[in-house]
Amino acid sequence: MKLFSELPLSPAMQRQLAAANFTEPTPVQAAAIPPALEGHDILATAQTGTGKTLSFLVPLIERLATAPADAKALVLLPTRELAMQVLDACRNLTRGQLKSALVCGGMPEGPQLATLRKGARLIVATPGRLEDYLSRRLVSLASVRMLVLDEVDRMLDMGFKPAIQRIAGHLPQERQTLCYSATLSPAIREVASLYLRNPRRIDISTTLKPSPNVRLQTFEVPADRKQDLLEHLLGSNEGSFMVFVRTKHGADRVARRLARAGFAAAPIHGDRTQSQRSSALRGFAEGRHRVLVATDVVARGIDVADVAHVVNYDLPHEAEDFVHRVGRTGRASSHGIASTFAAPGETHALRKIERALTIQSTRYRVRLQGAEASRVA
Repeated sequence: MKLFSELPLSPAMQRQLAAANFTEPTPVQAAAIPPALEGHDILATAQTGTGKTLSFLVPLIERLATAPADAKALVLLPTRELAMQVLDACRNLTRGQLKSALVCGGMPEGPQLATLRKGARLIVATPGRLEDYLSRRLVSLASVRMLVLDEVDRMLDMGFKPAIQRIAGHLPQERQTLCYSATLSPAIREVASLYLRNPRRIDISTTLKPSPNVRLQTFEVPADRKQDLLEHLLGSNEGSFMVFVRTKHGADRVARRLARAGFAAAPIHGDRTQSQRSSALRGFAEGRHRVLVATDVVARGIDVADVAHVVNYDLPHEAEDFVHRVGRTGRASSHGIASTFAAPGETHALRKIERALTIQSTRYRVRLQGAEASRVA
């Protein structure tokens, strides 16, 4: 299947996809949309950046269009940033014609509850806040006919398994469930056995590794020269940069130094308020900030178009985190660059990550007299 026009979609959806410049479905979209439209449960594993959001939004919107007027859909995600992005994607696709509500922590309750009470047909939520509303009887899920569990592996990592179980207890037994995960661990299989009925299995990529669209390069650089190297890369390359650091303090420090050097940069991490995080993401997406300096709070799921360059300023702790960081660039059919800064004491940890992912990045050694780099043979 090469075009969305070949999918069994309504004329209205075809027009919406064309207006949003979606012409060719990604593999996960081509595989998941047809059976989902037929009402089958879906268990899909696919790497980040493969178009999972559209693969569940299209059938969700289509099925709600022909369902009873009170029918609802629920999408559960691990973080508010992901929830906000899914909601934005839905609004862009439907031009705001599908009433939708955002339910997540770190934001005022009043507007969320008001939107729910006005008859939102799509609820996009994080488990903690939704469970809170259910326990206080502020929301009913009795009309939910479609459930989407996105980034299930991440939700389990964050300890949301009990919350998901309690939320599921408020849902009708007769419903369609779509489950998405980057991996299919025993814990994910258990979730699938609890909530899915004879699901269609979609496996786009069982091996967790960076997209082939991303050029991987490593710079062997002393820790006290990382900032110089980052500024050199910014000066010698075009496009936006997402820079990952290990700590909240480090994110603030790197962003501050970049600003002093004349680069438009914004930090984003867990200690920033929701308003500050939203502002940083919006500024980055709109091009007002060329650099977003982040901790791993945004490594998964943040879908900002056309990120040219990802920088691992500090090494991640796990190979999986490396993949999710690098996955911010080279999304869908675009290409990108991922640069990793490795201080002398970090080269062993980097090689361990590369072995785990069966990858090899091009190595460069940075000369101490400047930020210039020479390739290591």
